[in-house]
Amino acid sequence: MALIYGCGALWGGEWRAPDGAREGESEMSDVVRGIQQVMTSRATIEGAGVHLRRAFGPDHTPLFDPFLMLDDFRSDKPEEYREGFPWHPHRGIETITYMLQGEVEHADSLGNKGVIGPGDVQWMTAGSGIIHQEMPRGDAQGRMGGLQLWANLPAAEKMRDPRYQGFRAEQIPEVTLEGGVRVRVIAGEVGGQQGPVQGIAIAPEYLDVRVPAGARFAHPTGRGRTVFAYVLEGSGRLGPLPDGAIEPMAWDHTLVLFGDGDRVLAAAGDEALRFLLISGEPLREPIAWYGPVVMNTEEELRTAFDEYRRGTFVKQRTG
Repeated sequence: MALIYGCGALWGGEWRAPDGAREGESEMSDVVRGIQQVMTSRATIEGAGVHLRRAFGPDHTPLFDPFLMLDDFRSDKPEEYREGFPWHPHRGIETITYMLQGEVEHADSLGNKGVIGPGDVQWMTAGSGIIHQEMPRGDAQGRMGGLQLWANLPAAEKMRDPRYQGFRAEQIPEVTLEGGVRVRVIAGEVGGQQGPVQGIAIAPEYLDVRVPAGARFAHPTGRGRTVFAYVLEGSGRLGPLPDGAIEPMAWDHTLVLFGDGDRVLAAAGDEALRFLLISGEPLREPIAWYGPVVMNTEEELRTAFDEYRRGTFVKQRTG
């Protein structure tokens, strides 16, 4: 059975974000995004037995539109990841894989092959359909880790040709800001540096932020966007900040979903803080989701799996 989710609520035919600007608030005001929800990623098993932590998924789709799921697959135990993610289909989404340690070998039905290594990113637009596999490999110490984010495609692009944007670690710019804050810019812009990922419908930002102990970080986000942070290392505070000492409220595996506003603030206390800061434009479209396929209607979903069974799922062929 398909899982059907709406994407927010309508009042009088007009969309209102959950934590939007208050009535009468000046368009020129500078509003710090508050915290809408704090969550901790939960252990689960996917693929052929890969142990991972899921930060959010199908149960949270309306909150995170246009994003669908975030999986954290860091591990130092090869038996928890070596079986990987054998051949499986995707349609109607984008998968974004960001590696921190180890490698993932990738191959697909279009004949593409490659290795995603530490610091690399692969932004795969599945579009009309692709069948692929992702097989993790640890480093010399057996450590392997990264994150995979699923982003929805708008209805107009769900049946587009598949596309890859893959970038090595050295192709991703890193910006140093006040206080020694360092930001790797995968998508979006920081300090005049543009990330290499381009041409994505949801206009995403994907930043890897490192805040030294005692330092603070501010970043403009623009109103109406969905914005969240996921902590990778250390501890700190996100959202409105006190004038005095920083009392941590987020640690490794903590996800913070922000309300609406103009900018995000973060600060580290006695230890450094590292987190992903991710944002995108909501699609506000109906979602029909089953497994690795995400469409807009149940009929489109049934068609996808009928085609998969008949061997006509992949529309673009090699050569």
